[in-house]
Amino acid sequence: MTMVINVDIRKTLRSGDRVFELDARFESASTRVVIYGPSGAGKSQLLKAVAGLMTPDQGRIALAGRCLFDAAAGIDVTPQHRRVAYLFQDYALFPHLNVRQNIAFGLQRGWRNPLARVDVEAVRYWLAAFELDHVAQQLPHQLSGGQRQRVALARALAPQPGALLLDEPFAALDPGLRERMRAELDALQRRLAIPMILITHDPEDVRAFGDHVLRMNQGRLEEHAP
Repeated sequence: MTMVINVDIRKTLRSGDRVFELDARFESASTRVVIYGPSGAGKSQLLKAVAGLMTPDQGRIALAGRCLFDAAAGIDVTPQHRRVAYLFQDYALFPHLNVRQNIAFGLQRGWRNPLARVDVEAVRYWLAAFELDHVAQQLPHQLSGGQRQRVALARALAPQPGALLLDEPFAALDPGLRERMRAELDALQRRLAIPMILITHDPEDVRAFGDHVLRMNQGRLEEHAP
């Protein structure tokens, strides 16, 4: 069975007098991996390492047959060339850009802002797919929590990444919206068949997406019993 993801990394993190050791090893052939555990367990650091936003001290990361990081071989693919979409917990939308511009931002090279009325096929597709046409000209602060999440997902998926990384994607939503957005993400991931790694401390996320569940505690991973 082909491995979708293979991670074997170590990293020492220091903050003042506190030292945290991340020692994470796992491999999975599943397109739905959920990493479950309490706050401070190291889940976000692991996700950042896969995305290329944090460099491990040692080890290797491979995704869908591509080596993204190998300390021994001197390989460290830059974040923009890893072809992974990272959805931050707070969505990290650009507050001065409207919905169209936020979605289009992931499609362009460089840091110049897209035009306010940018109109390309990929933007039109994701506006329609997430039912955002009617708010296309609005700024993030004018959107509901669910709409902001849809915009963030659309921006992440527009460049057609090879994997989707989700950091507590429903934590900021109220319970009713959380359930609806779980269902939307479930349908979207199945339709796109995109490999997904989701980190959470919510058992409901585990139940909804946990084809392969790993529990993280104090920087280490273990298989999570169903």
